[in-house]
Amino acid sequence: MDFKWRRSVLIGGVGLSLSLWLLDSLHHTIANLGIVTPSIVLVGAVGAGLWFSRQRPLPPVQPRRLALVERGMVERAIDQVRHALTQLETEAATNYPALHQQVADLTAELDRSDLRLAVLGGQAVGKTTLLSALQGAVQTPTQCALHWQDTSPLFTPATDGESIAAELPADLTLFVIAGDLTQPELQVLHQIVAAPQRVVLVVNKQDQWLPHEQAIVLQQIHDRVKDVMSLEDVVSIAALPRPTKVRQHQPDGSIQESLETPTAILAPLIQRLQQILIQEGQSLVWTRVLRQTYQLRSEVQMTLNVVRRDRALALIEQFQWIAATTAFANPVPALDLLAATAINGQLILDLGAIYQQTFSLQQAKVAAGAIGKLLFQLGVVELSTQAIGVVLKSHFVTFVAGGVLQGMSAAYLTRLVGLSLIEYFEEQSLSGSEQPAAASLNLGRLAEKLQAVFQDNQRLAVLQGFVQMGMAKLSSVPQLASVEAILPESVS
Repeated sequence: MDFKWRRSVLIGGVGLSLSLWLLDSLHHTIANLGIVTPSIVLVGAVGAGLWFSRQRPLPPVQPRRLALVERGMVERAIDQVRHALTQLETEAATNYPALHQQVADLTAELDRSDLRLAVLGGQAVGKTTLLSALQGAVQTPTQCALHWQDTSPLFTPATDGESIAAELPADLTLFVIAGDLTQPELQVLHQIVAAPQRVVLVVNKQDQWLPHEQAIVLQQIHDRVKDVMSLEDVVSIAALPRPTKVRQHQPDGSIQESLETPTAILAPLIQRLQQILIQEGQSLVWTRVLRQTYQLRSEVQMTLNVVRRDRALALIEQFQWIAATTAFANPVPALDLLAATAINGQLILDLGAIYQQTFSLQQAKVAAGAIGKLLFQLGVVELSTQAIGVVLKSHFVTFVAGGVLQGMSAAYLTRLVGLSLIEYFEEQSLSGSEQPAAASLNLGRLAEKLQAVFQDNQRLAVLQGFVQMGMAKLSSVPQLASVEAILPESVS
């Protein structure tokens, strides 16, 4: 698998490395004419911004309030999984009976009548006490059984709040907090809603505040969650109020003190739960099935991506050495421009076809030029050439500065850009973006992929192995007078 990963880094740089020369040649002409196209301005701005930000993480997407899920929505999602599974079996030429069974199980789940509720929260928030108090106290709709589930405490070394929130086998989750909502708790709440999963935020231990303090805390919580969930689903309770000291005056004038435990304040929560179960009972089941469907679709798509990656690596392997031999064997600048146009456009076109991305040949050429510009803006061209040059001078006595360095640099850039495109296309497929147009290529996101791939492939051992393989390829390449002599028939 390691060999495959190393090969995979080959992708689109073929044309990209060559189009670097094209862009460099055109740069002075464009500057002299005073032409500044919007795409060049955009690419330059994006590249410069990413260079200075050093790949700062994107802010998390704020989940929206969870909408009521209908059966038709889930059925359409299941149909999408069936379609993806058919695509997988077609491309892999293999049957996946286990995945077919999971699809059938999801379909059967749509008619489930019992409901599953989970209580989630950190340590010492009172969730176990609350669970005991609610069992038997919540009235369910006719012919509907409730199954309660306790969970491991969040925010401990042994638990991961994000994964627990996403994998809860529940139709409705009670997320219990005690006091103001902390930032880690808010992040978990976002994960629950984005799963998607129905949630009620339970603010426990309200008896520990004075009445005016309760109002302040609840208002702060409302302000933080109003864009995430309905405020009706934020309920304040006291599952186990603290004992209070009571003084009783005796007939003889003495005073007797004792501790009494007030009655639990659970009515607001019980009332809200019963409303949800009556109004949304079946939708709760469908919401969970929808979440499971998304998870299965992701599993199918990841399997399909593995199949496609193998095909993409073979394509990249071919174009990588086309880029190397073109740059090494062609001393005529005009032929370099021809290679940049033909190889660059064809590489992106063929790679996009593997990942079901819709590109025309003209769109592929435009995208290739934009990516080539990104390579300059991010400094990848200069740094890659320097790294390859160091390896060549250190390990090859017959090092020829011009053609060899040019050819190896072109191949290495192809490798970097190729893997970046694979990573980008796979991310698109997992996000549910199917067959986007070339115009929607997110250059900022692609630049991030390119930077990450570049950092992962700067190890000396990787560079040495790559250069050794490239030198073996270039040692048999004659000086050619025409680029068509080395391009595959589909490209030329």
